[in-house]
Amino acid sequence: QVHLVESGGGLVQAGGSLRLACAASGRTFSNTHMGWFRQAPGKERDVVAAIRSGGTTYYRDSVKGRFTISRDSAKNTVYLQMNSLKPEDTAMYYCAGADVARGRYNSTWERPTRYEYWGQGTQVTVSS
Repeated sequence: QVHLVESGGGLVQAGGSLRLACAASGRTFSNTHMGWFRQAPGKERDVVAAIRSGGTTYYRDSVKGRFTISRDSAKNTVYLQMNSLKPEDTAMYYCAGADVARGRYNSTWERPTRYEYWGQGTQVTVSS
């Protein structure tokens, strides 16, 4: 079992930056791929970015060049640095963990069903 706790959300003006953090506990962090998802009211939960246990990163097209995902194994924490924020980035952001032992990830990283562990979410609001 993995317990995930997000932090760092808030209200920011368009063009601003935020850094989200997700602290993991309860399982070997190195055996877990990590992802960030977001969900706006009335919309589906979509992947934003993901990082494999070995460090390979993936991004949805709309955030490439603006967002950066990283992980710190010493702190069991994954980060999402968000720059040049836009109003359409407004959503609840969730951290998620995927068990490495389940295998294939390079073709499944975008699917919420690939992830076994979820945080409670942190709200990001970008004003225009």
